[in-house]
Amino acid sequence: MVSKVFIDGEVGTTGLQIRDRLAGRDDITLISLDDTLRKDLDARVAAFEAADIAILCLPDDAVVDIVTHLGDRDTRLIDASTAHRVNDAWVYGYPELSSDTRARIASAARVSNPGCYSTGSIALLHPLVAGGVIAPDASISIGGVSGYTGGGKALIAEFESGETDGFFAYATGQHHKHIPEIIKYGGLSKRPIFVPAVGNYAQGMIIQIPLPFMEPAQQMRLHDALAHHYDGSQFVKVVAPETYGARVDPRRLNDTNMMELSVHGDVETGCVVLFAVLDNLGKGASGAAVQNLNIMLGLDESVGL
Repeated sequence: MVSKVFIDGEVGTTGLQIRDRLAGRDDITLISLDDTLRKDLDARVAAFEAADIAILCLPDDAVVDIVTHLGDRDTRLIDASTAHRVNDAWVYGYPELSSDTRARIASAARVSNPGCYSTGSIALLHPLVAGGVIAPDASISIGGVSGYTGGGKALIAEFESGETDGFFAYATGQHHKHIPEIIKYGGLSKRPIFVPAVGNYAQGMIIQIPLPFMEPAQQMRLHDALAHHYDGSQFVKVVAPETYGARVDPRRLNDTNMMELSVHGDVETGCVVLFAVLDNLGKGASGAAVQNLNIMLGLDESVGL
């Protein structure tokens, strides 16, 4: 069976990456609009109506607008924006979240694709909070660095033109758009501190969550809880800190849909840092969208990944 897929916003960074992952598949026909029609509402709505599943790769406001126009049409949607990530009418598209999440995605009419920093943060926090290893009201601080492709076309142009050529932190006012979904799906009852950064490289990312003093037995529980939650997972692996040597390279999983989680600490001092490594354009965006698409179509979720 061949399914018809429309990517609304296929010329953006995420859209192009999704299209590349779907191109050449004989089980999918891509519906594409001529350049002159990509902003034509009637042409877009007709493309949605012709598609089995459509993927929204648009800014939040544009997503809300087109979803309103679509009304009760039965085209199934995957939203790559932030617009619906904490909306209970949409299934949150992190398949590894819980034992029933895949089934919910498979039957969903509306799926919201997670953010890149959110994916790594929730991947670490959810199993630990749900397993009682970290309290929901713990004081959590999240940091990390992503390649500049995570900022979309404008930031890519800044770096590739040489206008910006270094590392910088941003969203220091604590209103980053990923915070609400991290709270909700991480299982937190207390707002975390979150300071992301951009590095002078294209793609790949690290998320770091330092934890307060922990006894050796507690440190072991961190690793065990993560390993138990992701046992058998195809795309999320819990690895030993020795995997990385002295340096953790944010680019090590580039061009894959993989994510690695690890617990780094010192028994004597009790200092612990949780790490998540992934490709911000892979498991952090386009790869995740294709994984969700496969699940919604009843296919092996690794097809094309």
